[in-house]
Amino acid sequence: GRFYGSRVEDVTFDADTLHNMKSVSKSVASLAVGIAIDRGLIRSVNEPILSFFPELSDLRSPEKDRIQLSHVLTMSMGLKWVEATPATGDYNNDEARMHMAADPCRFVLGLPVTAPAGQEFFYNTGALTLLSAIVRKATGRPLDEFARAMLFEPLGITRTEWNRVRGDSDAGGGLRLRPRDMAKIGQLVLAGGRWNGRQIVSEAWIETSTALKLKATDNQSYGYLWWLGRTRLHGRDIQWIGALGRGGQSIRIVPELDLVVAVTAGYYQDYSPQAFHLQYGIFRDVL
Repeated sequence: GRFYGSRVEDVTFDADTLHNMKSVSKSVASLAVGIAIDRGLIRSVNEPILSFFPELSDLRSPEKDRIQLSHVLTMSMGLKWVEATPATGDYNNDEARMHMAADPCRFVLGLPVTAPAGQEFFYNTGALTLLSAIVRKATGRPLDEFARAMLFEPLGITRTEWNRVRGDSDAGGGLRLRPRDMAKIGQLVLAGGRWNGRQIVSEAWIETSTALKLKATDNQSYGYLWWLGRTRLHGRDIQWIGALGRGGQSIRIVPELDLVVAVTAGYYQDYSPQAFHLQYGIFRDVL
């Protein structure tokens, strides 16, 4: 149960250690989806989600038929979901139930409808289980293999690990990277999808996936699996694009300052504000 909250991980760390990214994985998965769309392997973000899962057609309803890939990418599927937190314990949450289910995608799509698709932001790690299966179905290989060939290798990222659950990459939180490779991911986004003169991800996808789609919290919005925030500094608002993961993992891109900041930490057992304040404090200090 590596994804459970209460277990303390002893994080030994140096520049070459692959570090557990948690939900930073989600933003990397967004880049992989963009590449699949760029290459015509997925038609568009408007594809109905159930069109990828003919084997789950018994789950269809007028409400669920309206759920599109874009709603998976913006965490607005409108399905019931209990995210893992200290309050839920290790097992009394949908993340644990999904990982224990014989068919994780059936579990996620089988949950009751709570709102019309696209209406409200509601963080749901189960969305990434669907996304991982969709990439596999569309490209013919698991997300981790597709990302390695199309994203990591072109960036010169040679060492990664991406855990699998039931044969599919754990897109919600299973990626491990070195900090300098986190920074490369940020630099790719900063440069509009270009790396060493080569277009790895289309500029159009970088633009649309990091543009505001939904308001998420009081001071943060959400694109396609990227957080959008602002930091007030010396009387001005500085906008940033962020990949944020539990325990203090973050990649933040600040276009107006031509800046990328990658932070790692080991607060995995800690959902308290402490982990957020720690990595956000480092980011603020750099700003």
